[in-house]
Amino acid sequence: MTGYASISGSAKGLDWVWEARSVNARGLDLRVRVPDAGEALEADIRKRAPATFTRGSISITLRINASEVDTGFALNPDGVQAVLEAANRLQQDAEAAGLTLAPLSLGDLLNHRATTDQGRMADRFLSIYKKLAAGIPQLLEDLDAARTAEGTALHGILIAQIDEMARLAKAAAASAEARAARSGALLKSRVAALLGATDRVDEDRLAQELALLTVKADVTEELDRLDAHIASARELLTSEKPVGRKLDFLMQEFNREANTLCSKSGAPDLTNIGLDLKVVIDQLREQAANVE
Repeated sequence: MTGYASISGSAKGLDWVWEARSVNARGLDLRVRVPDAGEALEADIRKRAPATFTRGSISITLRINASEVDTGFALNPDGVQAVLEAANRLQQDAEAAGLTLAPLSLGDLLNHRATTDQGRMADRFLSIYKKLAAGIPQLLEDLDAARTAEGTALHGILIAQIDEMARLAKAAAASAEARAARSGALLKSRVAALLGATDRVDEDRLAQELALLTVKADVTEELDRLDAHIASARELLTSEKPVGRKLDFLMQEFNREANTLCSKSGAPDLTNIGLDLKVVIDQLREQAANVE
């Protein structure tokens, strides 16, 4: 099930945006990206999401930036001192080992995150943690609403495809009945010709062979199971519970019956109906992958 949701906010000189995206997947694949020091936020999301979603590849991202009024460059004196002391100790250790290090440039010093105000980003992040966490329930609720809206539109498509399968199944039953009548008349004429041509026919063996041919050509069971699967699909689409995986399994059963119908058809019109069924089943399978 696809869907998108986002919420944003700002506080203490920081702007943030939560984004959630969902695409189709057989199971629940949850991917969370938050800034450093946001492990607790990720844990909260991973705890809450499975209570709302059972299927889909869901990506949740948190982006934080300094607001326009707080984007001026500023040094972190404590960070500068710490970097200089660490560089001095490293230089001394290198000289004791007989190594020569390139001198630390001003650019190297300014590019280190500890020497600027960004070095205190973790502290600033923690200062707005409660506001960030408060947005998680709303984000998941909005994503669920987006997926539900798509599901509502998808429901009509699925019903139409199931109706088409029911129509084809009814046509297949009528075609099979007509084929049986034609085959029965043809078989009778051939048996009569055989009996008239020879008097050495084993009637018991002939009866067994005729029964075997009849069973092999009979598609009644396949059509009955197809009708039962169609009824099951309609019932699933009225359920308020997640049914995506059950629909996946049902698609396999639909396809199995259609394949058997084609292999046993013995008539062009019934074969064509079986092929049309396979096309509709494939379309239904693609749409069923979107169902929660």
